[in-house]
Amino acid sequence: MDTISKLTFRRFILGHQGLWPGRRFKGLLGAESALRQMEALQLDPLNMVARSQDIAMYGRVLNYKPEHLYKMAYQQRKAFDYGGWLMMYPMNEFPYWQLHMQRREQRGLNYESFKHPPADLIKFVLGELRERGPLGNRDFEGAKVKAWSYRGRKEASVALFYLWLTGEVMISSRRGFDRIYDLRERVLPREFDYAASESDAEEYLGLKVISFLGLARESTWRSGLAYNIHRDVSREEAKRRIERLVEQGVISRVRVENSKDGYLYLSSNQPHLSELEAGRIPKKWKPLGASTEEEVTLLAPLEIVSARGRAKKVFDFEYLWEVYKPVHLRRWGYYTLPILYGDDLVARLDPKLDRKTNTLHVLGFWLEDDAPKDEAFASAFANGLRRFADMTGAEKFNLSGMKQSKLRSYLKKKLK
Repeated sequence: MDTISKLTFRRFILGHQGLWPGRRFKGLLGAESALRQMEALQLDPLNMVARSQDIAMYGRVLNYKPEHLYKMAYQQRKAFDYGGWLMMYPMNEFPYWQLHMQRREQRGLNYESFKHPPADLIKFVLGELRERGPLGNRDFEGAKVKAWSYRGRKEASVALFYLWLTGEVMISSRRGFDRIYDLRERVLPREFDYAASESDAEEYLGLKVISFLGLARESTWRSGLAYNIHRDVSREEAKRRIERLVEQGVISRVRVENSKDGYLYLSSNQPHLSELEAGRIPKKWKPLGASTEEEVTLLAPLEIVSARGRAKKVFDFEYLWEVYKPVHLRRWGYYTLPILYGDDLVARLDPKLDRKTNTLHVLGFWLEDDAPKDEAFASAFANGLRRFADMTGAEKFNLSGMKQSKLRSYLKKKLK
């Protein structure tokens, strides 16, 4: 098994996700390409300054605007939303996810008002969609759920959610962030309206776990596979699958210096790892605009390279999204975002957008102890803040939450 440096590990994860050394996608078409590169994009309704999915896209797509995502997904039908984690996937993957959907139907709902909605309720909901066209939860009347449900207050709302999980309906569009559903045959492009075989789907979704992470820990790959294919996977089965894929040359193993974990990666990415280990940047990763050394990038709170404890493993950077913490327990702020400078996370920013005055407020800013504090960083920070403001529609800045007086003064001059 080969061993790579911690620097190569970090750079590969960033570059594989399209975040480093700079944005290599552009505009509306770039949003589709970025999603394919990312493999999946987690969606979230919170909109303090911008939604997590839009911040993720801004970090990868030059001149990105939030309307690009909705147009690409819901008008051009290039992507679909699905799953308990609420991910957006490229539309061509739908045939493989049908296996997951079929198994969802077999198991039914958990922690809802019913495991399987009554047949007459399903018939009613599908009939309403067929007759009235795309509908949201608010468009249905009917009985309230007997037990509280996170999915809605009406039985029709829970039935809609069930039909979405089982693939009978899809999200056709959104009103704000509210889901608008329609029949699958009226949303899904015809060329993707089929189910891949069980074996093909399980292999595809297993490889997707690795491709999504870039470098996936061998010890935990099994849990990702089990989620994707929606069934239990034993340690023995996971081991057999890994060994078979290694023997076929589809995946390879690698270690990271000073780490006990073994990682899996797609063998097709070996050239990129070799280039990085040699100190070079892969040609395909060449940015279209400024690099992350010239312009910092604010990472989304649900960004795969830093969320759920990965920031600590990859960057030795403490990060926890504190929106669900009581105020007195927060270490940083409500919507704090990591800041990527070059190939490292060096600071945190807690932003808020005042939409009445179009002002981007910096409520808090924290530098890592070993973060650069020179003019090069200050300039990159100013450039990054300006691009972030452009994406959110902000026209003015309020930097009063920054305690670093010298940096604050520099930014005020640069951001006029």
